[in-house]
Amino acid sequence: MTPAIALLEKQKIKFEILSYEHDAKNGHYGLEAVEKLNLNSEQVFKTLVLETHEGQLIVAITPVSKQVNLKLLAKVVKTKKVALAAPQKVNASTGYILGGVSPLGQKKSLQTYIHNSAREFDIVYVSAGKRGLELKLAIDDIVQLTQATFALF
Repeated sequence: MTPAIALLEKQKIKFEILSYEHDAKNGHYGLEAVEKLNLNSEQVFKTLVLETHEGQLIVAITPVSKQVNLKLLAKVVKTKKVALAAPQKVNASTGYILGGVSPLGQKKSLQTYIHNSAREFDIVYVSAGKRGLELKLAIDDIVQLTQATFALF
């Protein structure tokens, strides 16, 4: 059980757990989930932890099929620059390791942004907090639990 799953159960939110055998040689975690679970890559979202130039950590939830436009995200956040956070900062802040970062059940509550394309789906897939484990749940539940803001980045 991961913190993300525990949170969903505590809040009595409907979800499904999907699992697959993670290949340790595969560093494309989201795309691996798409391939092994036979899912739509536009509907599977990766959770990225980024750092603003002021040192603030933020979360961006974006389709695995897209790259984050860092300049657009910086404008959304109203900062000069954002970059991926160092793995040790990600782990310390979220409690998760890269490739298994869930937007749910993180140690610290971070400002969260969800790519606008998520609005196209009622149901999306995100990491359950462990490599090889995905959650299927309503995008509205993710927004509610993370207090996320939709944005184009």
